[in-house]
Amino acid sequence: MSGPLVNVRIATAVDVAMLIELRAHLLDGTHASYSARTPAEQARWRAAYRSWLGGTLGTNDNVQVLAAEHRESGQVIGCATGIIDARAPSAANVNGLSGWVQSVVVAPQWRARGIARQLMQQLLRWYANREVATVVLQATPGAEGLYRALGFEPSHEHLLIRQEARE
Repeated sequence: MSGPLVNVRIATAVDVAMLIELRAHLLDGTHASYSARTPAEQARWRAAYRSWLGGTLGTNDNVQVLAAEHRESGQVIGCATGIIDARAPSAANVNGLSGWVQSVVVAPQWRARGIARQLMQQLLRWYANREVATVVLQATPGAEGLYRALGFEPSHEHLLIRQEARE
């Protein structure tokens, strides 16, 4: 097969179930601080994410949820989310627009084929078109090489997280 394996497009309500399943690769049973550790936690984040997607897809201009759709099967096999917030301007970011990349996931059987790179390149074009000069993400060890190749560098700043106690 020649050409790209996937078509990267804006996600729609039809994609919600698959977006949840893809995101579960990051949020269910990992050692990350944001990981769901029990079936009850899994059910809670899934319901909350479904609701968030329902209120966000096609309605929030500062959020872009992308789906990587397999060109032959039409199945969504990857996704990525970009969020833009307005922060106080700084010397490095005078318009204050800051991008956050979240939930870049490719189904395990489709990894290492350039799909995450395609998703990221489309998100980075979206940010550039919106004049977002600062883009931040949290990388898994396996994805760090990709992000470095796309120009991301460690910030050498300490990220501290405060999370409310889990029920």
